[in-house]
Amino acid sequence: MQPLATQMDTKGHGPPPGTAPPDPDADLAARAARGDRAAFEALLRRHYDRMHAIAWRMTGSRHDAEDVVQEVCCTLVERIAGFRGEAKVSTWLFGIVLNACRDHHRRRSTLARMKDGLGTWLRLGPTPDGRDLYRRAWLAGALARLDPALRETVVLVVGEGLTHAEAGQALGIAEATVSWRLHEARRRLKTDPEERHGA
Repeated sequence: MQPLATQMDTKGHGPPPGTAPPDPDADLAARAARGDRAAFEALLRRHYDRMHAIAWRMTGSRHDAEDVVQEVCCTLVERIAGFRGEAKVSTWLFGIVLNACRDHHRRRSTLARMKDGLGTWLRLGPTPDGRDLYRRAWLAGALARLDPALRETVVLVVGEGLTHAEAGQALGIAEATVSWRLHEARRRLKTDPEERHGA
């Protein structure tokens, strides 16, 4: 990490142009890696809800999501020392959650649960009218039919609001690959249900 003086612009007002601001979680991660239990707990408290949301969307079950995130929290005790600061801490954590979800799917092979989970995810908004229900049902089915790689990308970018760069870091792929996956998902999902049925 650069000394503070080189992180400031010439007027002392923050990072120089073209550089990202420092990750506020980096200090917590560094302290946690050195064994600071309070820093580790603070880091988990800051990100637990989003980690759980990703796991729930990927597993399709609140119970399975809790299992996945608890497993991640237990493994983080050992893995936190491996954080190298190449991505934001949150992005690194989301990547670990995604990998744990992949492992969970390999162990469980529950496509039906994924469909139910996506349906639940889509129902979390305000009470829809009849057309909204139809669109959500269509979208839930369409998302469930996507390849896991495309579905993961859609969940991170559309569902969690990550940038293409952040999603790429979480998935361990290039930003261009994230863009291609989203394009491919849109291509596969582009048919509006009303257009298909003349509504």
